[in-house]
Amino acid sequence: MVSFFRRKKPGDAPSGQDGNTRRYSVEELAAAFPEPRPAAPKQVDAAAAIEQARHGAPEQAPATPPRTPDTQTFAPADGGQPEFVVPAPSPLRAEPAPLPVSPVAAEPAPAPVAPAPAPAEPVVPPTVALAPEVLPQPVAPTPAPAPAPTPTAEPIASGSLGTAERPAAPAGKAGWRERLRGSVFARSFGGLFSRNPKLDEDLLDEIETALITADVGVGATTALVEALRKRMKAREFADANALLAALRAELIAILRPVAVPLVIDPQAKPFVVLTVGVNGVGKTTTIGKLAKRFKDEGYSLMLAAGDTFRAAAVAQLQAWGERNGVTVVAQGQNADAASVAFDALQAGKARGTQVLIADTAGRLHTQTGLMNELGKIRRVLGKLDPAAPHEVLMVIDGTTGQNALSQLRQFHAAVGVTGLVVTKLDGTAKGGVVFALAREFGIPIRYAGIGERPEDLRVFDAEAFVDALLPEALGSA
Repeated sequence: MVSFFRRKKPGDAPSGQDGNTRRYSVEELAAAFPEPRPAAPKQVDAAAAIEQARHGAPEQAPATPPRTPDTQTFAPADGGQPEFVVPAPSPLRAEPAPLPVSPVAAEPAPAPVAPAPAPAEPVVPPTVALAPEVLPQPVAPTPAPAPAPTPTAEPIASGSLGTAERPAAPAGKAGWRERLRGSVFARSFGGLFSRNPKLDEDLLDEIETALITADVGVGATTALVEALRKRMKAREFADANALLAALRAELIAILRPVAVPLVIDPQAKPFVVLTVGVNGVGKTTTIGKLAKRFKDEGYSLMLAAGDTFRAAAVAQLQAWGERNGVTVVAQGQNADAASVAFDALQAGKARGTQVLIADTAGRLHTQTGLMNELGKIRRVLGKLDPAAPHEVLMVIDGTTGQNALSQLRQFHAAVGVTGLVVTKLDGTAKGGVVFALAREFGIPIRYAGIGERPEDLRVFDAEAFVDALLPEALGSA
């Protein structure tokens, strides 16, 4: 751009002839030369500034940035205001005429040269520590709080693990009624006689329907209803309550012959009790409850873990043994049940044990091979003691219904059942199957389960059982 102003203009006198020059004002120069871009501020090194402040070294002037073509300035030698000297135009021209196109090309401006990048200085973290350090005063350690006592888990009561267990049923008839009032038998007769029905054939039909619904069985129901019908035609009943009293007497008459408790023979050492039944009726749990009962009665006891098929059956019986302080003879999973019973009988004879209860695996009565295994156990026990087992106790689920008759028939043919235990009567059991079993087989019913606790395994009481199934007003009479 300097060459542009120094170029000779047409009609101008050469500067070498007259030496006249023209001075331009600041406004004209500012219009001709735009304001240059401001130079980028210089980055201040923090570490160097702190070092200079610490040693008191004079601050050096910042280095002048390299000039570029668009930021060049012209300063006079005396340090005054910058002057720009260009050739003066002709004195005769008032205003500059438009410049004609010159055949000579203007000199190209020099290409700007980019400044070389400064070498990167290592970054030193600033160290600001001019004031003297003040050490903190030692603080007395705060004593740690005493640890909270760890809560101790309460032992789980006997029965179902992890579930709230009901207390034992009250003694006597009150306990039977409390646990059996939810059965189908009790609910059917309670609703039937609560509306004070008329003494007629319709009442007999309703009684017949209730008995069949409660699993009393067709044969037992027909015999009961026909006996009541004959007495009603003979005008032996004054009202429906008298008929209900006669029904109570007939039901007790069916159950009284089979309500025979189990008696331990003291001469047989040990007195062997073999428990049998289908899957899931509660054989192992019944053995645990019997163990507690015999232990409380003062008998020396031993258990044989003969259920070697079901998973954890041996561990379950061992848990009952530890709870009651009873020795358990076991061989592990999938062992021969007959060999377990044989070893237990040998150990019982050597120790003079009074009672030996042998557990067996649950099996369907329709499986002939499994039923034959029970016969093998009986024969093996007979080799050591011809009278063993002294009691074959079959456990029957009270909710089974009429299928219990088929089960008892097959088990009785295989091992000769001598006693029954009816369990789970406190749930949804209909209760009438007990009458069907007693009427058809006449096998003694030793115990009845009306709850989960060991005390809820009751010696079967025919009168208490019937009174719990019938309305309370009649049962208390």
